[in-house]
Amino acid sequence: MDIPGSTGMGDAKGKSLDDIPGQLRRPGAKNLRTEFPRSSKETLGGYVHVARMIDKARAREAGINGDYVYPCPLDKLFLSFLEVSEQDFAYAAKTRTDDLILEWLVVNGRSRSTKQIELWNKQMLERGPDDEAKWAYFNKTRDAIAPARTDIVTWIDLLDLEEGREVPRRVVKSETPLHPPTKPSLLDPKA
Repeated sequence: MDIPGSTGMGDAKGKSLDDIPGQLRRPGAKNLRTEFPRSSKETLGGYVHVARMIDKARAREAGINGDYVYPCPLDKLFLSFLEVSEQDFAYAAKTRTDDLILEWLVVNGRSRSTKQIELWNKQMLERGPDDEAKWAYFNKTRDAIAPARTDIVTWIDLLDLEEGREVPRRVVKSETPLHPPTKPSLLDPKA
């Protein structure tokens, strides 16, 4: 229908929704082929790791994730904690800002208390390899970057080290394993 004096779309003609002033801008994806995602230690909405996961999900959806994997095992822990599917989260990350993703998680994820979130964050930050094969991979990766940093025993510290972030030295307690505990062999006479 042709209305006299109307151009049909006004100032919006030929522009995308992202170009219209006053419109909500879609988040841009970080190019993870040339830059790093945010550190897992960065908190967003009270959660560690979620900011990094958003960066990786957006990059995957845009095809610019490089060697980064979404969802990696750490991502899956977060998704499981809030009972959200990886596909739903990736779509939310692609189409929403960080703040809107947090709102989306409140509606679509399992509600958790502040105490549960604090405990989950602590466990996430302290998570290290849990079997001999993972320890071998972990130590090989760490030793290729900084062999003297035997104090690094968590996945998140290793990621920060790999990405050139400063990782404060920690005092290694005698009960902190630098390699997996070994089970006594049934053939060992001392067992």
